[in-house]
Amino acid sequence: MHGYEMIQEIDSRTGGAWRPSPGSIYPTLQLLEDEGLIATAPDSEGGRKRFALTEAGQAEAAGAAQAPPWAEFAEQTVNSWHDIRDAGAQAMQALRQVMTTGTDDQRARAAQVLDETRRKLYAILAESE
Repeated sequence: MHGYEMIQEIDSRTGGAWRPSPGSIYPTLQLLEDEGLIATAPDSEGGRKRFALTEAGQAEAAGAAQAPPWAEFAEQTVNSWHDIRDAGAQAMQALRQVMTTGTDDQRARAAQVLDETRRKLYAILAESE
């Protein structure tokens, strides 16, 4: 795979809960290549470097397969992530309507709701378990 394919694969395996940025993938690939765990695949073309595991990398991967990092994203976590993302998208759609068709008073009240929502979200994070 090349770096962008890896980003898409991680995003897919975590149900969208974890999508690494190119700024984290490419330095990591360089580090793995420096450590001899991956190598540029012979079929790299078009400016896209494709990577493949070396023998040492295959041994590491076999050990990591027992507990892959995306395993911590249980189905419940992924469903929760999707629920929050969908609620946020719906709220943004409502906000967009208020911004484009609402009165000055409605926009001011919407700003108050957003400010209160932000405070409540931070309060949730501050709660102890």
